[in-house]
Amino acid sequence: MIQKKSSERRLKAKARIRKKVFGTPERPRLVVNKTLHHAYAQIVDDIAGKTLVAASSVAKDLKTGLKDKKPMDVFKEVGKVVAQKALEKNITQVVFDRNGFLYHGRIKALADGAREGGLKF
Repeated sequence: MIQKKSSERRLKAKARIRKKVFGTPERPRLVVNKTLHHAYAQIVDDIAGKTLVAASSVAKDLKTGLKDKKPMDVFKEVGKVVAQKALEKNITQVVFDRNGFLYHGRIKALADGAREGGLKF
C-alpha cells in the first residue's frame, strides 16, 4: 500500500480550497501560511492579482516583541497585526484561505486574532 506524504495531502487540499475561495476587491482573501517556526498572513485581491496587506512573525516590527512568546501567542499576534493593517486600508470583510492546513491549533489562533482585530469572516 502506498501512503501519501502529509505535504502532498496538504497541496491537494490547497488546490481544492483555491477552486472555491476567491478574493474580490470588496472581500479579499486572507491567506495563511505557516512553517515550523513562523507565521505568515496576507490579504490578496485575486482580480487585480495584488497583495493588499501582509504580516509575518519575521517582520522587523513584530520580531522583537515576539521573542519570548509561545507559538500560539505569536500566531494570534500576527492575526491581530494583519487585521490592524487591513482596517487602516478600510478592509473589514475577508474570505479565509487556510491554504490546505487544518483549521486547528495555530491556524485557528491566527484566525481568532484576526477576528479580535476587527476582521469579519
